[in-house]
Amino acid sequence: MISHEETDVLLARVNEQIAQQTFDIHNHELIKQMVECMGDTRGMVRLGFAEALGEVGKPAVPFLLEAMANHDNVVVRRAAAKTLTLIGDPSTVPNLIHALLNDEDTVVQGSAIGALARTGEAAVLPLLKILESAESPETTKGHVAWALAFIGTEGKKHLYQAIDSESPEVRAAIVGAVAKIAEQEEEEKAFDLIVQSLKDPATNVRSEAAAVLGNLTYQPAVPKLIELLNHPEGETRKSAALALMKIGDGTALEPIKVALARESEEGVKKATALAVSLLERKVEEDVDAEREDTETRE
Repeated sequence: MISHEETDVLLARVNEQIAQQTFDIHNHELIKQMVECMGDTRGMVRLGFAEALGEVGKPAVPFLLEAMANHDNVVVRRAAAKTLTLIGDPSTVPNLIHALLNDEDTVVQGSAIGALARTGEAAVLPLLKILESAESPETTKGHVAWALAFIGTEGKKHLYQAIDSESPEVRAAIVGAVAKIAEQEEEEKAFDLIVQSLKDPATNVRSEAAAVLGNLTYQPAVPKLIELLNHPEGETRKSAALALMKIGDGTALEPIKVALARESEEGVKKATALAVSLLERKVEEDVDAEREDTETRE
C-alpha cells in the first residue's frame, strides 16, 4: 500500500491527465493502481479516484469488476461497485447481479443495485428473475423493486409484459415501477395498468396500486377506490381510504363516512377516520376558496 502522500500525488497526476485528455486508457497498471487506491482510509480520496475512474469509463470496467468480485478489502469492493454506478455499462449486469446475491457486505449489495439501476433496460429481466425466486431475501426484493422503479420508462416494454407474472411480488414491483412511467410521461396505458391492479387477487398488489394512485393524485381512479371501501379484506379497505384521502376529491367524503360507520377492524377504522378528517378539512378549504373567489369577482 502506498503512502498518503504518494496517493495524493497519483490522484493529482491522473486528474491532470484526464483534464488534458492525455490519460492512456491502455495503461492497465495505472488503472489497477487507481482501483487499489480506493482502499484509502480517507473518504474524499476514495471519491476522487472513483470519479476519475468514472471519467476513464469502460476501459476501467474489467478492473472494477475484478475488484468488486474478489478484493479482500471490503472498502475496495464497495468503492468498485459505486464506481460502476458512475459508468452504467450494461455489460456489467451479470457481475452486479452476482455481487447483489452473493457478497456478504450489505453496502456492496446496495451499491450493486444502484449500478444495476443505472444500466437501465439491460437489468430489467435479471431483476425480475430475482423477484420471482422464492430463495431471494425480502430485503433484496425491496432493493430490486426500487431499482425497477428507478429504471422506469427505459424498461417499460418489459415492465408492461411482466404485469401478467404469476408472482405477486413481481406484479407489486411492476405497479411501483409503472407509477414512475405514469409520473414522467403521463402515459394512459400506465395509469390504466395501475387502476386495473386494484382488482388483483393479491393484497400487496392491490395495496401498492392504491398507494401509487394516491401519490399520483389520480382522480379518475376515485370510483374504483370507492368500490374498494367495501372489499372483504381490511388492508385493502385501509389502502383505499388513504388513497382517497391523498387524492382529495370531495365526492369520496360521504362514501368514506359510510365505510367508517360500519368498520369493525381497529387499524382500518383509525385510517378511515383520518381520511374523513382530512377530506372534511379539504372540502371546507375548497368552499372557503370558492367563496373568496366569488367575492373578489363581485
